[in-house]
Amino acid sequence: MNPQAKLVFTASLLLGTTITISSNHWILAWTGLEINTLAILPLISKSHHPRAIEAATKYFLVQAAASALLLFSSMTNAWYTGQWDITQLTHPTSCLILTSAIAIKLGLVPFHFWFPEVLQGSPLTTGLLLSTAMKFPPITLLFMTSQSLNSTLLTTMAVLSTALGGWMGLNQTQTRKILAFSSISHLGWMAIIITYSPKLALLNFYLYTLMTAAVFLTMNSMKVLKLSTLMTSWTKSPALSATLLLTLLSLAGLPPLTGFLPKWLIIQELTKQEMPLVATAISLLSLLSLFFYLRLAYCSTITLPPHTTNHMKRWHTHKPVSTQIAILTTLSIMLLPISPIILTIM
Repeated sequence: MNPQAKLVFTASLLLGTTITISSNHWILAWTGLEINTLAILPLISKSHHPRAIEAATKYFLVQAAASALLLFSSMTNAWYTGQWDITQLTHPTSCLILTSAIAIKLGLVPFHFWFPEVLQGSPLTTGLLLSTAMKFPPITLLFMTSQSLNSTLLTTMAVLSTALGGWMGLNQTQTRKILAFSSISHLGWMAIIITYSPKLALLNFYLYTLMTAAVFLTMNSMKVLKLSTLMTSWTKSPALSATLLLTLLSLAGLPPLTGFLPKWLIIQELTKQEMPLVATAISLLSLLSLFFYLRLAYCSTITLPPHTTNHMKRWHTHKPVSTQIAILTTLSIMLLPISPIILTIM
């Protein structure tokens, strides 16, 4: 892709995100989301492969439908209350439609079908943007309207997202699809807590972004698109594979790694809100996603393919690990000990 074009699309992404997260008016927020959608489409379809074109088309149709619902919800609220302010969303029907619209934008169950397909058709770097940066504006809208959302509906969607995200990721062999289902599962954890402790949901999102960025950039550096390629990458870059193992375990939420912090705090908050059954259910369902993280980790470090396979061993290159991967991986693994400092900032 032309560097100037790439710069324009990246700048538009930043502009769209900034407009949405800093606006108080529904029309401005909607405009920001539309700019975001239009800016990411060329980045999805830049390879001109039929699968990439299909992914871009699916993404456009889904996001257009979600944006229309969001506009409809804000107009309904303005019709009944005379308020266009984002924080003044009080009409119950508007709240319901808004929750559905944002669930479609995020890819929460039962509106999750588009996300794995779109991620599978995109390059890894665009996949990283779709899994992190593109989720930020909808999450901030949820954050701003959290006091008026229906917590029962969000809890149901969250538990289903965690269950289906884990369940459907079990038999995948494509790394992008596995990361898509991982994203759906993590969104369940954010959605369940957003009405009770919005700041905690944002903390979860920041840490999820950190860990997902580390995994995507590592896989992009190793050129890994499926599990069979991941199995042969150990000989190519042993250090990167070893750190990928730890980052994946952190994403699974195992102590003493960074990913354990948000899960621990969310379970604690749910117990305070007298929801022990929901806390137990979501904890047990996260074991499903732990299984496929362990499978990825096993493929990346512990297995060497048998010599009878058609895969050639990769050359061991002494290419230095990029600074951003090193920083992101370190943060993804080692933030748990300084959790008291993080909590005082929050």
